[in-house]
Amino acid sequence: MKKRFNSLTSQLVKQRREVHELCRQFSRSPSKGNLKRLIQIFEYCGEQVFIEAGFYCDYGDKITMGDRVFININCTILDGGKVSIGDDCLIGPNVQLLSVGHDIDAALRLEKHNYADDIYIGHNVWLGAGAIILAGVTIGDNSVVGAGSVVCKNVDANSVYAGNPAKKIKSL
Repeated sequence: MKKRFNSLTSQLVKQRREVHELCRQFSRSPSKGNLKRLIQIFEYCGEQVFIEAGFYCDYGDKITMGDRVFININCTILDGGKVSIGDDCLIGPNVQLLSVGHDIDAALRLEKHNYADDIYIGHNVWLGAGAIILAGVTIGDNSVVGAGSVVCKNVDANSVYAGNPAKKIKSL
C-alpha cells in the first residue's frame, strides 16, 4: 500500500546525507570495515552477505537481507519503503530497487509528494544485470528476472520474467 511521505524534512535530508557518505566511503574502499559500517544501518542483514562496490541507498533502515545474498556492482536501492531481500539471492550489476514514486497527475506532482510502496524479493531469486524493480512489487521464491527488465507487477514464484514491462516467459 502506498504511503505518502515528505523526503525534504530536515531529519530525512540529514539521514540521506549520512547514508550517502557511508555508501561513498564503501565505494571508494570496499573493505570489510566499511562493509560492516554499511550493513549496520540496515534493519537486518543475514550471514555471508557480499556487496560489491558501487552500492547506494537512501536510508538503509528499511532494508532487510537474508543469508548468503550477493549484490554485484552499482546496485541502487531507494528505500523510502521497505525493501526485503530473501536468502540466497543474486542481484546483478546495475540493478535498481525503487520503492519510491511520485504523482502521475502533473498538477499534483508540482507539490513534490513522495510515495513509498514496499518491495519484497523472495528466496533464491536472481535479478539479471540492469533489472529495475518498481515500488509495490513482490517477486516470488526461485524466480529469475532477465537482464534489462522493468518489473512493475508481481512475479510468480518459480518463474522467469523478462522485458519492458516484464512478462512471464516460462515456469520453472
